[in-house]
Amino acid sequence: MKIFRYENVPAKTEAEGARGVHVRWLITDETGAPNFAMRHFEIDPGGFSPLHSHSWEHEVFILEGEGTITSQDGKHPLRSGDVIFIAPNEEHQLTNTGRKTLSFLCMIPNIPKEDR
Repeated sequence: MKIFRYENVPAKTEAEGARGVHVRWLITDETGAPNFAMRHFEIDPGGFSPLHSHSWEHEVFILEGEGTITSQDGKHPLRSGDVIFIAPNEEHQLTNTGRKTLSFLCMIPNIPKEDR
């Protein structure tokens, strides 16, 4: 078992196609998790992730803030307490439309670093 504070994990800034996105890889294969990875995202007000898709699923839980998620079905509002399932190969983008940081947990299969 490992217990640690998320703030002690360095945040990396996502750059390509994103604005104001910071991610902490909380649990990975380096932590000892063979199957899943847990990430904590923070998106600054007015920021967004790139519109993208990939071959793995996402499970997302919105902790705080508000925003939208864009998919091939259009834009959908998000707020604290919302749960999102993003299927493999589904195009998606998260945008912070609020005045506070949009904070969420995102779980994905534990994929090799070179494929992230």
